[in-house]
Amino acid sequence: MPRPRHDSELLPAKERMRNAFWALLEDREYRKITVTDIVHEAQVNRNSFYYHYGSLSELADDAILHEVENTSIAQLVDETTDDHGIPSMDDDAVREHWHKRISAAINSSEHRTRLNHMALLAGPHSSPELMDSLRDFTRMTLFTALKLDESDMTLRSDLYIDFAVGGILAILRRWPELREMNVAQTLYDDDIAAMAIGLYLSMSGDEVRDSWKRIFRRRGEDGPANQ
Repeated sequence: MPRPRHDSELLPAKERMRNAFWALLEDREYRKITVTDIVHEAQVNRNSFYYHYGSLSELADDAILHEVENTSIAQLVDETTDDHGIPSMDDDAVREHWHKRISAAINSSEHRTRLNHMALLAGPHSSPELMDSLRDFTRMTLFTALKLDESDMTLRSDLYIDFAVGGILAILRRWPELREMNVAQTLYDDDIAAMAIGLYLSMSGDEVRDSWKRIFRRRGEDGPANQ
């Protein structure tokens, strides 16, 4: 018997099925989830499922894309750029804006829930197919947020995007332990923010070598490399 759902009469069928997907993925391996499990958990019938989705993998892709598109990452990049895709504030202002936005997002129950969901995709119940979808949708969302045309990408810019996506996936893999910490302070201090802005500027084609040198010099100014 499915668990009682207080939202079953309030939320649209697609949203209930997305919620069911995440609840079941937290409970069991993806390969053990069936369409029958989804319809029972979401309290919909099979006709409703197949009206919206052709298969379980289509539901999984829809659920993943919905979470990726609604995280604060794309919103943050969009809010710190002008109509030409170039940062609209000086570096200090952008760093401060970055820190405030990420801190607010991390402390938001809505965004923490989304991060919890996305972290499941990097956890033991996931699958290579789910990880591929997460990687592809994150990459696509960054292209949209940064106003980049994939056909115009250079090898360098394409590699920067891959590094950015890899960093996001690494955070999601560590999210079960990070969420218990002061994540905003740990991950988004001034230097990390400066590196993120430098990454963005690098993708936009601007000269940022001096900024990168300042960041790494300050981080290692007492280390052997600077002696």
